[in-house]
Amino acid sequence: MSFFKTLLAAGFGGQGVMVLGQLVAYTGIEEGRHVTWIPSYGPEMRGGTANCGVVLSDEEIGSPVVDKADVLVVMNQPSLSKFIGRLKPGGVLVYNSDLVEYDNARTDIKPVALPASAIAEELGSDKIANVVILGAVVESSGIVSDEVCIETIKEKLGKKKPQFLPMNLGAYEKGKEVARACLKA
Repeated sequence: MSFFKTLLAAGFGGQGVMVLGQLVAYTGIEEGRHVTWIPSYGPEMRGGTANCGVVLSDEEIGSPVVDKADVLVVMNQPSLSKFIGRLKPGGVLVYNSDLVEYDNARTDIKPVALPASAIAEELGSDKIANVVILGAVVESSGIVSDEVCIETIKEKLGKKKPQFLPMNLGAYEKGKEVARACLKA
């Protein structure tokens, strides 16, 4: 069977959900896959709702729409309510437990809770919570390769603002570490 994975990422504008989706998409491209990335914004940019869908496949992609996701990233409570029904059975829910309360109502999914906002603050900037979440996504789902994702972070985030690259790489590693602990529990 060929590779076909989907990701939905959702939160408030300004939380970096689009960047998270783009980093997954760019990593997929570097891995030689066919990729689509579709953003969707609410009525306001910063502070309004925002989500994106990513499709990664070894074959051509018929539709870029993510109806049912293998991986769901949730950065705020309204996004959990809106998108939890679109996570496939057996899928992975990665959420920021600082802003989202999840009651484990679905027993057919793998929830990965991490205090991404607190971790980001601890590492030096609340703006890197999305990179913490990205580390957890890669660790818990294997949607893209860890090594290639690190190179993508260096390329896409490191070139724009090299002074923040060590913080971003630290955030990514911390997200992986917390996800590993969460999956063992």
